Amino acid sequence: MRIHHVLPSAAWSDAGREYRDSEPGVPLRCCLRKSLDGEPVWLFRYSPAAGKGPYAEVGPIFTHVECPAPPALDRLPASLLNAPRILRSYNAAGQIHDGSVVEPGSFDRVIEGLFDDPAIESLQVRSVSHGCFLFAVTRA
Repeated sequence: MRIHHVLPSAAWSDAGREYRDSEPGVPLRCCLRKSLDGEPVWLFRYSPAAGKGPYAEVGPIFTHVECPAPPALDRLPASLLNAPRILRSYNAAGQIHDGSVVEPGSFDRVIEGLFDDPAIESLQVRSVSHGCFLFAVTRA
């Protein structure tokens, strides 16, 4: 499995983005952790590559204004999985296959179970409350 966090450059020029001087505790898409007090962040809309046509979703994401370090992508980011999350699976055509709320401690099992289905190509992990896109998981 691969965890994706790289944003297309078009996202950075989004006219709808908002600067936040300090927004502690928000899920940062750039480094896959939660923000600390005093870290300036951007909030803007984003549509991940998975999900095409009527299944394309646009939602809010947060990034650092200047990210201090890229994430380690060899494991799921525990700091973003300490609350229930929406997990959506997509096939190669970008059609949603399944979706569910996943509780902390069961992500690995649920992800492995979804990838047991050869039709599943990618997964999106989102916040339950605001729909923020956190990261994507694809087949290795």
